[in-house]
Amino acid sequence: MIIYVNGEARDYTENTTVADVIAGMGLTGKKIAIELNKEILPFQQYAAQPLHAEDRLEIVHAIGGGQDDSFVLAGVTYHSRLLVGTGKYKDLEETRLAIEASGAQIVTVAIRRTNIGQNPGEPNLLDVISPDKYTILPNTAGCYTAEDAVRTCRLGRELLGGHNLVKLEVLADQRTLFPDVAETYIAAKLLVKDGFDVMVYTNDDPIAAKKLEDIGCIAVMPLAAPIGSGLGIRNPYNILTIIENAGVPILVDAGVGTASDAAIAMELGCAGVLMNTAIAEAKNPILMASAMRKGIEAGREAFLAGRMPRKRFASASSPIDGLFF
Repeated sequence: MIIYVNGEARDYTENTTVADVIAGMGLTGKKIAIELNKEILPFQQYAAQPLHAEDRLEIVHAIGGGQDDSFVLAGVTYHSRLLVGTGKYKDLEETRLAIEASGAQIVTVAIRRTNIGQNPGEPNLLDVISPDKYTILPNTAGCYTAEDAVRTCRLGRELLGGHNLVKLEVLADQRTLFPDVAETYIAAKLLVKDGFDVMVYTNDDPIAAKKLEDIGCIAVMPLAAPIGSGLGIRNPYNILTIIENAGVPILVDAGVGTASDAAIAMELGCAGVLMNTAIAEAKNPILMASAMRKGIEAGREAFLAGRMPRKRFASASSPIDGLFF
């Protein structure tokens, strides 16, 4: 006999019950609601309710509202737009809890500064942030030449079993930690040629950002402010110009201090934000990680919603017609 399930004709045997249909669809025990011939069917009746030819079932479940808002890096789809680092926490347990609270899917590690593979018996960072759960993003923190950065990326790929996604940063000096853009160009070219998927840290210069994209970097990461400064986005119009000219994801990296900074980055149209110090050096890192997660989500929703235009003078919210004075 033919039964219509969510508008699709399906062939079932006589004496089939609603519960049989649910089981066949793998929905037993799931949170669903069923309408049989336009009448709600209580879940207690699923097993006893027989179906007859030409019956119509509508089966629904709840999903998150809005669109599937995700972005892609190196062919992988990510739903969290918050990327986090692993440095500066008081211990690995705090690291674990903060990363979990952030909801991040991508976690960056500085290959030469973490305890990965160090002395026997020491806790291992990869036990806390398992590659089975997170995308591990090796970075070249502490590198001041293209040669050192390329060597570090190759070591990271070996350590993680052929992992090609890396974050490139080549620093100019220890005081400012600004990028050495000339060395960054050299390193980016070598890494792209070597098959790496390069996410690259740079300054907030639209010309430099576009050149790095042209070299073949899969994402460009302009700084909001100096690394670890917590100053927030100093040049929002530069970031906006970079985004407008880009054909790859743009993620703010460095300088975020609090959740409102993250929201501003997202309101500009950034694909995401990478941060470490803002969470790790908060008085309560776990709570700050949760706040950053919400700031990212709020900023992204505001960007998608489209803010009202700025106006020089007031505009009444309530109609003035019908006033009684």
